[in-house]
Amino acid sequence: MACGHRCRIKDTPAVAPCEHRAKGGEFFRQRRLAIVEQLRAPPRMSLQMTTHLLRPLGALAALALAGCVIETAGPPRHEFQTIERDSSQRLRVRLTMGAGNLQVGSGTEKFLRADFTYDRPEEKPEVRYHSSGGLGDLVIQQPGERHGRIGSHKYEWDIRLARDLPLDLSAQFGAGQAQLDLGSLNLDGVDVEMGVGDLKMDLRGSPKRDYTVRIRGGVGQATIRLPSGCGVVAEAQGGIGSIEAPGLIRHGNRFENEAYASAKVTVHLDIRGGIGSIRLLAE
Repeated sequence: MACGHRCRIKDTPAVAPCEHRAKGGEFFRQRRLAIVEQLRAPPRMSLQMTTHLLRPLGALAALALAGCVIETAGPPRHEFQTIERDSSQRLRVRLTMGAGNLQVGSGTEKFLRADFTYDRPEEKPEVRYHSSGGLGDLVIQQPGERHGRIGSHKYEWDIRLARDLPLDLSAQFGAGQAQLDLGSLNLDGVDVEMGVGDLKMDLRGSPKRDYTVRIRGGVGQATIRLPSGCGVVAEAQGGIGSIEAPGLIRHGNRFENEAYASAKVTVHLDIRGGIGSIRLLAE
């Protein structure tokens, strides 16, 4: 039906097709950028949600700290202890250290001369000795402690033993460094167990009889200097690490020196390493 009024149709300016495409492309480009920015932005969490997520972390931190003792060490303390000779003809020595620096050697006419350095009174080394049937039994140990410790710590033992008596030595240390200068001692046997740290053992000397050295390592390095005036045979195996034996003849995991075949006295070594290196140094 025709309208009775006259209608004027407003002219719309013509737009070229390329201009439509340009405007449409710009719109979608801006939209994509907005979406990307939203995806990159970290999610917003309410205070209630944040507290809910952090609560388990706080509980875990509390459990972790429950097994540790955080304290400040006092000034170092030095203590000397000696054990005089008695009628014992042999010595058996057991050393147990949790963490610290251990040094063992000769240099005394007594059965024992010890110099202890520690900075916490509760970790004063425990020394026990008794004699029975010609055997002197010596035990030195770090007091037991179930809790770990965080902070500075000074703990050192300098142990000197009689060089003339036959000696059976056992040393266990969890973490730290051990310097065992044993070549001048009259050894019957040596047993060492280490956790994490470095072991340096010097067996250079003139042994009077055959003896066996057993070493069990955890994580770290073990360096053993071997005597030259006797036979040496070593069974050495490393877990993850290397075995170096310059101057020795190797047969698989077995190492021998040139004097082994004809020697009257032989030092046997049984070495098992964990993660680290084993070095056998022959003169």
